[in-house]
Order: sequence, then C-alpha cells, then structure tokens
Amino acid sequence: MVRRSSVDYLDRLYASLPYILPITAVVLFGAFLFEQFPPLATIFTPIFYLYRILAISIIDFISIRFVAWFCVFIFVVRSYRVNHFIRFNAMQALLLDIIVALVGAFTELLALILGKLAFFPFMLQIIASVTFLGITAASVYGIFECIRGKYADKIPVISDVGYSQIR
Repeated sequence: MVRRSSVDYLDRLYASLPYILPITAVVLFGAFLFEQFPPLATIFTPIFYLYRILAISIIDFISIRFVAWFCVFIFVVRSYRVNHFIRFNAMQALLLDIIVALVGAFTELLALILGKLAFFPFMLQIIASVTFLGITAASVYGIFECIRGKYADKIPVISDVGYSQIR
C-alpha cells in the first residue's frame, strides 16, 4: 500500500469513525448470538443506541444512516483534500456497510423463496451469525489498525476495492 501522507492522531480518530456505520448496521444480525451469550449483548448496548439514532427517519424513507452514508462518501471519500488514510478507511467502512445491506436483501429474498421450509430458520441463523461475526471482526480490525496508524489492508477483496476507488 502506498503511503501518501503522514498520519497524526486526529487522522487516526477520523479514519476510525466511519466504521460505526457497518457495526451499527450489523447489530441486528447478532440477535441469535445475543440470546445465547447475554454478556455479548451488554458489550453491544452502546451500539444499539447508535442504531436507534441512525434509524430515525427524516423524510419517509430517508434515515439519518442514509444521509450519513452519502455524506461520508461525497465529502470524505471523493474529496482529494482529505488525507488518503482517512479516505481509504472510510471507503472500506462503506463497503462493509454495503455488504451488510446486500446480505439483508439476500436473506429477505431467501425468506420469500424458502420461508416455509423447516430448515430455513436454522439457515437464517447461520447466515446472520456469520455476517455479524465477519463484519464485526472486520470493523474492529479496521478500528484497531486506524488507532495504530496503519492501513487496514488485510481484509480480502474489500481492501483492494477500497484502494481502487480512492486512487
């Protein structure tokens, strides 16, 4: 990964903030795990509150999450005045958020097709739990690397796509 500029402490903070979007989006997928492991739900309590705030509807279908997503994309990722480190991490966070939305749409489609089958709840539980664990792990990894001042470029496919979008 090309290092384009220095990374100070404020850049580390700003680069880690967009990872709030995928973590708050995936918190609903963790419902099965929260039932089985109540201490995990306690850890994610602040995330539940953030989810409620981001889910507030401004106009019919436009929520605060939707506005925040586009603001990060337009004013951070597409702005060449913003540090490359911040732009890269913001793009990765938005890509993780897109994955959460795609998995959500996929599970709704599966519910329409396979909803009446006996094994569907078990299959839904597996998909939701894997999505929750994967997105949470990737987001925590991204935040940890931001705090260290390093590029979080070890996430397969996401890092490559994120880097290609912000050249």
